[in-house]
Order: sequence, then C-alpha cells, then structure tokens
Amino acid sequence: MKERLDAIRKPEKVRGKKAAAATAGILAFGVALGIFSKWLDNIAFDSAIWWHRPIEALRLNAFFSDMAIWLLAALVIAVFSRSALRAAVNVFAFFAGMCAAYHLHSILFSGFDPSSYMMIWYGITVLSPFLAVLCWYAKGKGVVAVLLDIGIMAVFTLACFAIGFFYVDLRGILYLLVYIGAAAAIYRSPKQLLLSMLAGFLLAFPLDPLWPFH
Repeated sequence: MKERLDAIRKPEKVRGKKAAAATAGILAFGVALGIFSKWLDNIAFDSAIWWHRPIEALRLNAFFSDMAIWLLAALVIAVFSRSALRAAVNVFAFFAGMCAAYHLHSILFSGFDPSSYMMIWYGITVLSPFLAVLCWYAKGKGVVAVLLDIGIMAVFTLACFAIGFFYVDLRGILYLLVYIGAAAAIYRSPKQLLLSMLAGFLLAFPLDPLWPFH
C-alpha cells in the first residue's frame, strides 16, 4: 500500500522541530482568522467611516462566515505540506484554532454561546484530517491524483457559484478569487488543470442537490 501511495506522491522528510514550528504557526494563523472573522461579525457598519465602506461593499463579514475561504485555506495548507500526515495535522490545527478562537470570542466578548452553530464547524474540524490527506495526494501524479483534482474543483465550483438546471452565477468577485486560488493550488500542467476544471464543473451539477452549504 505504501508503495502505491508513494507512486502518487512521495512524502518529504522534515525534522521534528521544524514540523512542530510549522504546525504551531498554522494553529496561530487559524486563531487569528477566527478572531478576525468574529470581529467582522460584530462590526456595526457606518458609511461615514471610510474603511467601513469597502468591507460593507465586499460583504467581508458574510464572506468569512461562508465556507469557500476556509476551504481554500485548508487546501493550500494541505497541498503544500511535506507529507499526507503533516497535511492532516496541519489542517486539523488550522480548523481547531479557528473554531476555538471564534467560539471563545463569541462567549467572552459578544455575550452569547453559539454552540449549536459551532457544532457544524466542529464536525468539519473532525473530518478535516481525512480530507486533507486526499487533498495532499491530489497534488501528486497519475489517474488517482487527477480524479482527486476533479473532485476538488467540483467542490470549489459548488462553493463559489450558484448553480441551477439552466444557469451558473458567480457569487461575487471574492469567490472568483477563491476559485482561481484553488485552481492554482492544484496546478501541475495546463492539460491537467483544464481537465480538472472542466470535469469538476460538470460534476458539480449532479452534486449540487447534495451540497449542504447553499
């Protein structure tokens, strides 16, 4: 089994201290983004304040409460980790830090406990190591990697576009940037990327009724 997995993508060796430092940095990054996301939720927008206007126009508070940006962060962390195990650990650390920071900030500074809402995110956190392993191998080679690429692009199509039987609508400029970022993260060759994007786009249509984050 190990030989077959190594044929898709071979892990790189990394020293323990360096790996621990990288994971600690990713955990801190997740904590910072969790606090930032909750801070955006708490802003009372005032158009007279100049820096409120772009945040309100881009709907950054809604964007950071949505799934797309977090999926992109997890994908980038996973594919650029040194091994499948490191991808699992790093992505779990990211989501754990983000969720814990968001939840604690809500309790300590916003005066309410969003436990029922957070259970969705904690569920994603539990699943994240397994999905991170798949994303790590998607950056490999061969048929399995291409199939994983297609699945990833299907997910980002669902996250970034509104899809119906006869229409496809971009959800906003920030979502376009997320979609481009996902494509860049899995890029290995023009042919591979074109196939992954086209097949992922087509796969998104039958998957749309199953997508839980509409």
